[in-house]
Amino acid sequence: MGLELHPVKTKVVFCKDANRRGDFGQTSFDFLGYTFRGRPAQGPRGYFTGFNPAISGKAKKAKGQQIRDWHLNRRSSADLSGLAEEINPQVRGWVNYYGAFYRSELRFLAWRINEHLARWAMQKFKRFRGKYAKAMDWLQKVYQHQPELFAHWRLIAFTASRTVRAG
Repeated sequence: MGLELHPVKTKVVFCKDANRRGDFGQTSFDFLGYTFRGRPAQGPRGYFTGFNPAISGKAKKAKGQQIRDWHLNRRSSADLSGLAEEINPQVRGWVNYYGAFYRSELRFLAWRINEHLARWAMQKFKRFRGKYAKAMDWLQKVYQHQPELFAHWRLIAFTASRTVRAG
């Protein structure tokens, strides 16, 4: 057929999990935006280590760059619902694709978007200029009144002191 294996992309990986306990150099690999490696999993008899996928570090970095490229803080003429309409389709796509396995690994995405929304509020409203904590508190109040406004808010829940995982 004339096919050749790429020497950098092709490797043998040891699938280390609860049943395979040896020590080998390569115990993970990336494929289609996921990193496959040993991760804690819960079974009928408690926790064990399974060889499962989650969003890869490279994909996390790419999504972070896309969030930065939205330049939310420069859109001070837009309102919050307008921003939600613009970013929600893309965020839903990320959550549906990367959230198929280990959805908790996507919390960084929600935190990153919320940071940018707080910066947007600091640009939009004079009362928040230079007051990141107050902008985050305001965003938390918006969440309490409209929890379905942003797609990424389904990944996390706000509390009085910090952002935590939603159940």
